[in-house]
Amino acid sequence: MTWYRDGRLHFGLGIENTFIPQERSGERAIDEYALTEHYDQWSEDLGLAASVGAEFMRWGIPWHVVSPERGRWDWSWTDRVMDRFGELGIRPIVDVLHYGTPLWIEDQFAHPDYPAFVAEYAARAADRYRDVATDYTPVNEPMLHSLFSGEYAYWPPYRRGSEGLVEISTAIARGFVLTQHAIADVLGDRATFVHVDASMRYAGDVDAPEHRETAERYAHQGFLVEDLVTGKVDDRHPLVGFLRAHDVSDGDLAWFRDHAVQPDVMGVNYYPRHSTELFEAGVHHGGGFADPRPTRDDGVEGLTEMLQLYAERYGAPVMLAETCVTDDVATRIAWMDASVQAVEELRAAGTDVVGYTWWPLFDMYEWTYRHSTGPRAEHLLTMGLFDLVDGASSLERVRNPVADRFAAYARRVSLHATGT
Repeated sequence: MTWYRDGRLHFGLGIENTFIPQERSGERAIDEYALTEHYDQWSEDLGLAASVGAEFMRWGIPWHVVSPERGRWDWSWTDRVMDRFGELGIRPIVDVLHYGTPLWIEDQFAHPDYPAFVAEYAARAADRYRDVATDYTPVNEPMLHSLFSGEYAYWPPYRRGSEGLVEISTAIARGFVLTQHAIADVLGDRATFVHVDASMRYAGDVDAPEHRETAERYAHQGFLVEDLVTGKVDDRHPLVGFLRAHDVSDGDLAWFRDHAVQPDVMGVNYYPRHSTELFEAGVHHGGGFADPRPTRDDGVEGLTEMLQLYAERYGAPVMLAETCVTDDVATRIAWMDASVQAVEELRAAGTDVVGYTWWPLFDMYEWTYRHSTGPRAEHLLTMGLFDLVDGASSLERVRNPVADRFAAYARRVSLHATGT
């Protein structure tokens, strides 16, 4: 039986895998595997996940490492990691693209051959690891990716405004479609596709005259890439006029409908302190790190709403693909308790929630590291089951009580499944 159809709630973890290797004045490369020393401690890291009972791990292949130049492939490091997954019996849910492209792709997502490049890479990975990995996320948070690279000009290729958003979101969507088809061609019906996007909720003064049009668009925009790849954008779609106004042709939209791909599981990333942005009358914010809107913590109410919304919109089982709060241990545990309870209540009420993912396994470093000159320690985010602590010669992983609570939930579900 396919894992997500066995009736259980599966508990897993993730390791942050943002890779933006491009540099320019005032912006240094960010590679979370390098910052957290996962390249060196990969074996022990996966062992930590096993030690707390994780059934699956959301983990990404560093595309810029395995393909340092066009046409050259180096899978040596990834081979060892995949062997370790198999040894431990942890199911990898592989991010083909979490954030970022290799250095050799000029103009990144705006390169006309980007969709073909990412599809080739995906097919090679699926074939190489067919005995270990059958679960793939073609693109993590494609809509947030489109905003950062397309509207906010925060990440390469630094497009800005609505025109940039449409250019990048449609390019990412086309690559998404080709990636899923490429993996399916390799793995056939063994492949499972976990689509993952970020929750985007908007509240506050959405009816203020200066915000009404933007707020209305944003209410639909958070689903744009997923709607494109699943073939939902037709003449009745609320954003079809917006797309056509920015040079998306009827032929482009027909291509997406003709080549539509569907999620086997729809992953929803929800962070209670960040997922709900507020519009304020008389105040204009561009959104994103550079010009953020204020946020509101809607807790489990927002979580429940988003899981139900995605389940209804895409007709697939859903999973909480990322969640946590960045805070002290007690606050993290309180959110874990509340969010697990919310998921269990949803399941009891009939929503098919199949997975719960605490993100990340160990702490990570904030993306602001890219735009600073300070040491990584200034950007530490306390999010994980294991603290990152600077040691004498390496970055140590120190278990904290959040790990114990996660292990208790994972063990309870595991024992229930075996009838113990």
